Formats: sequence, C-alpha cells, structure tokens
Amino acid sequence: MNITVGIDIGSTYTKAIIIDEDRSILAQDMRPTGFKLTEVAREVYSSCLDKAGLSTDAIDYVIATGFGRHQADFKDLHVTDLTASARGAAFLFPGTRALLDVGGQTMKASRLDDTAKVLSFRLNDKCAAGTGAFLEKTARYMNFSTEEIGALMATSKEPVPISGVCAVFAESEVINHLSLGTAPADIMQGAIQSLVDRSVQLMKRVRAEPEYTLVGGILRFQTMAR
Repeated sequence: MNITVGIDIGSTYTKAIIIDEDRSILAQDMRPTGFKLTEVAREVYSSCLDKAGLSTDAIDYVIATGFGRHQADFKDLHVTDLTASARGAAFLFPGTRALLDVGGQTMKASRLDDTAKVLSFRLNDKCAAGTGAFLEKTARYMNFSTEEIGALMATSKEPVPISGVCAVFAESEVINHLSLGTAPADIMQGAIQSLVDRSVQLMKRVRAEPEYTLVGGILRFQTMAR
C-alpha cells in the first residue's frame, strides 16, 4: 500500500496530512508556523505519524508546499503553493478554471486551463489588510479569539465599511469605530466584507471565469464563501 504525506508550511499555519493509495485520510495535523520552519514541519509530520500509528519507514513519499517548503529537509519533492492549489482544486472539482486562495499573509487569484496549468495569477499588495491576519488582528483589538469570529459575525446587524487599503489605516478605522461605540460584530462583519471586495478585484485582474474554487482557512466564514 502506497502512503503519501503532504506538508504545507504556510506563513501563518503549517499543515500535514497522510493519505493512502485509496486517498483515504489516515491522519492530519495543524499548528502555528512560528519562526522555526524546519522544526514545525517535523512536528506536524511526527504528529501525523503518531496519529496514524506509522513509522517513517512506512511512508513512500513526502511532498512539501507553501512559502516554507524548502525548509522541510526530509521531503522528496516540493511544489509551489500556486501549483499545489491548482492541482488539488482541479482534482476535487474538475471544472475549476479560477482559483482564489486567501491565506494568513497573502491572497492569490489564478486562472487555470483544463489541465490545471496556471495561465495567470495575481497577488494582493504587500499589505495584511487583504489577508486572514487582518481579521485576526481585528478580533484581538476587540478581545475576541480567532475561534470566536464566526459566531461574532453572525450577530451583526449593521456592518460598517473598512475601506483602508493598508493594514495600518484599516486598523485605525477599526479603532475609530470602537471609540464611536460601534458594535464589535458590525466591525468584524465590515472587516471581512473588505476582504471580499479585495478578492473580487483580484479575480477580475486575472480575468477569472467559472467555475470558481475558493481555498483557505478564511473560507470557514460564510460571508467570505458566499
């Protein structure tokens, strides 16, 4: 039985998964990336092995992706996150022709052909206002954890606009809204709506056409997914 490990060393979180030849998930793990990339890659790998009850000898192939992919010194192969996302999206959703990946520090839009080759792509400006990190910071300003964001937004009644194109200016808007007594739920909903607006503009820049596939932890929030 062939067993494969995939490791994604992202800017915010590092994820690992073990699958067998039937593509059944045997184990998975995720933890904050931090600054010791090789160490965290080994930690998620080891955790998955423990959960699956496997040794390294049982693993046939290890592939790494993400911005820290080169730091996984035990890998057999590495691919860019653009390629990994494109291939994965096309495998799960064969009709995919446009892909939006919203990560902790970057937002990427790409247009694919029918073989999952990336024809064009665009990244967000070098600013956290268009990423998941901005949402986390916004939540922390209001003394909420990342896990509480979804429930908080569900209570929003009058979202307020967050129009700053830079994280610093956007954060200033958040602080100003708080000082005016705006409900945290409305601020949070406004923050994620600003990410939605940025993602739409990014998709337009690559001339995206259906079918669309969305990737990234931020998509667990219904507002972003819709």
